Parts: sequence; structure tokens; C-alpha cells
Amino acid sequence: MVKVTIVGRVSDGLPLAQGLRYMNEENGYLSCYRQQAEFILQEFSRGALTASKMTIHIDNFCFNYLVENGVVFIVLCEFTYPRKLAFHYLQDIQKEFEKFDKTLIGKITRPYSFVKFDGIIANISRQYIDTRTQANLSKLNANRKQDLDIATEDIYNILERKRNSETMRSSPVTLLPESTIWCSPRLEVIALKWTPVMIIVITSMALLWASLADFIV
Repeated sequence: MVKVTIVGRVSDGLPLAQGLRYMNEENGYLSCYRQQAEFILQEFSRGALTASKMTIHIDNFCFNYLVENGVVFIVLCEFTYPRKLAFHYLQDIQKEFEKFDKTLIGKITRPYSFVKFDGIIANISRQYIDTRTQANLSKLNANRKQDLDIATEDIYNILERKRNSETMRSSPVTLLPESTIWCSPRLEVIALKWTPVMIIVITSMALLWASLADFIV
């Protein structure tokens, strides 16, 4: 059955609304999955997820999401829940969301503050609790030969890619040593150490040569 539903903005990953029945969910495990849904939202905001539809497996559940007009609709279902029905559910929510003023949606700044849509989510979710109702069976049987063109991913692969990305960003950049006329740091040290000595020796020899030349003349 449908467990958690979140509607969020793609541009900044802000969660806008959720189903009322889960806001005070007593089962603590659902709050953990809600955090995972919020993580998926953040992955959209940073461009790590680009598919318009996807099923993401996590434990004995799966997230199904749908992206339309800069808004992502996410639902957590049991692994055995029909995926086709889950996307019908998301499409129903998306159609209701489209009825609201886009300007109003863009002005929302606080998470889950679009509370008037929470009740709509709750009402629609009740229609999808029982998969054996005539309406839901009709949806499942419609276009049975048509395969769902939906990507599938595992949440742990997404987490691993994020960790790798963060590791690459935090790794210090090793700068190559500046090239010098000595072509070697060791030669450069030797040159810097003995160059003043050689200058003194050459200068002394030049002065001595000049003195000898005056004496001869």
C-alpha cells in the first residue's frame, strides 16, 4: 500500500506538501523513509537525478517518483505494491497540483507549508489503499501489453555516488611544482647554495688578474 507521499520543488529540493495521515505517524520507521525521500529531493536540486520517472528500491519498499513542470511527486510503497498503480496515483496527485497557481507555489519558502494540498493527497491515497477495487483493477488491466518505460535504481547506489562526489570535492588538489631552469629541485638547492661562492671566487680571480696585469705593465 501507499506509505509516504511527498511533493517537492526540483529547483531547490524544498518539500512542499505531504499526506496528512503520515504527518503524525506513530511508526518511527516511516520517518526514516521520509528523510530518504527528502534526500531524493536534494539529489534533484543538485542535478544528480535527471530521469522524469523512476523506481528506487530501498529495503522491502520502493520509491516511485514523477517529475512534471519543475515539481517532483514521490511515493513510498511496499515492494509488492503494483508499480503501474503507484504511477497512476502520482499522476492523479500531479493533475490536482496543476490546478493551483504556479506563482503561489514559487513563493513558498518553508518546508511542508503548502498544507492545503495535504488533504488532497490524503483523499487520493485512500482510493489506492485497496488494489482490488474495481477502479484500481481497471487501471491495472488497461494497456496490459504496454510496458512501463521507467528506470530502476537502488537507493544505496545513489548514496554511494553522492559520497564519491563529496570525496572528490573535498580532496586537496596537488599542485605541480613550478618549473625552473634547473629542471630538478635537488639541482636547484645545490645551485642556490654554491652560486654565491662561485661569484666570490670569480670576482676575486678577476681582481687578481687585473692586479697582475697592472704589475706587468
